[in-house]
Amino acid sequence: MKRAAAMTFVMLASVACGGQAPVASSAPSPPAAPTTRTPATPAPTPTATEPPEFKAEVSTISRDRLRHSWRSGCPVHYRDLRLITMSYWGFDDKPHTGELVVRKTVTDDVVTVFRKLYDWRWPIRRMELVDVYRGDDYDSIDADNTSAFNCRRATGSGSWSNHAYGEAIDLNPRENPYVTAGGDTAHPNAEKYTERPMKGKGVINPGDKVVRAFAAVGWEWGGDWSGTKDYQHFSKGGG
Repeated sequence: MKRAAAMTFVMLASVACGGQAPVASSAPSPPAAPTTRTPATPAPTPTATEPPEFKAEVSTISRDRLRHSWRSGCPVHYRDLRLITMSYWGFDDKPHTGELVVRKTVTDDVVTVFRKLYDWRWPIRRMELVDVYRGDDYDSIDADNTSAFNCRRATGSGSWSNHAYGEAIDLNPRENPYVTAGGDTAHPNAEKYTERPMKGKGVINPGDKVVRAFAAVGWEWGGDWSGTKDYQHFSKGGG
């Protein structure tokens, strides 16, 4: 009886375990698949905003825009003049757009030089037509205005200035004044700039990169004259 009960117990235990509990395996478990991680995209490094590139547009100019600076009898007809609208770097360390009127034959020279000045961030106070000042050269200079064409006589002479031909530019005239052989200037606001060489924003010195840039296109500097010095003045072929 006891033997029969024992046998019954063994059979019940086998039935209870059969197919119900997981069978242990001696084989190793497969390795877990590696987790693929997408590398984080690095945040862009902040950079200073680049100023716009230099631009220059050459166009014809109407008689109306030269109301004070051109008249009948000038050595160059206004139809032979061109308006250059171009970028320049200001005294405020920002880009600006200005205007110059020059003879059509020198537009390439002018654009070449002023592109270099802009790329160098060489400062220019302002660049307006002299007609903004009713053609008054003194007022334009007093405002430190960079200008070109103006049908007028050369200072202290009865001959036409190179400005009357559209082949001269006065650059930052306050910082680069016209100085007599005696060391005087007609503009009180320019008196501290009569010596050369000197340091200063927008100042032109003998042999500096501004002088060399104009010389590379065949323009001469008034600062190289003997006696009287015209530090603001650049002209095609001199004069």
